[in-house]
Amino acid sequence: MFTPSRDEARRFIIDAWTKQRAGTALTALERMTADIVALHPEYHPVIEHPEQHAQRDYRPEAGEINPFLHLSLHLAVAEQLSIDQPPGLRAQYERLKQSRGDAHAALHALVECLGEVVWQAQRHGTAPDANLYLACVERQK
Repeated sequence: MFTPSRDEARRFIIDAWTKQRAGTALTALERMTADIVALHPEYHPVIEHPEQHAQRDYRPEAGEINPFLHLSLHLAVAEQLSIDQPPGLRAQYERLKQSRGDAHAALHALVECLGEVVWQAQRHGTAPDANLYLACVERQK
């Protein structure tokens, strides 16, 4: 399994978006990443100026949102949906799209739940819990 460092993950996002903007050929994963970045124009200044932002630490306790983490969670959710892993996630996503009337809002519900599950796993030194993830998603309206 490939587990990129923080810098490698950030560089991948930056490079995918740079290639997209330049009209360069993209791999399937780069295309998925660029599509996710395109959904977040509020992060374009960060992604387009890596010399200022790529090494920055974002502090949630200071109310900061880490755009690289947010985009990475989006990418993870996109991959999970493509294979319906954990099983039932795709059906929950479809339910949320219907109830929220917006695919991006439904994705954000999944991103929020995945972020919570990853945080809990890091906090407790355990693997992410698929059941906890699905339970969180099921509670979303």
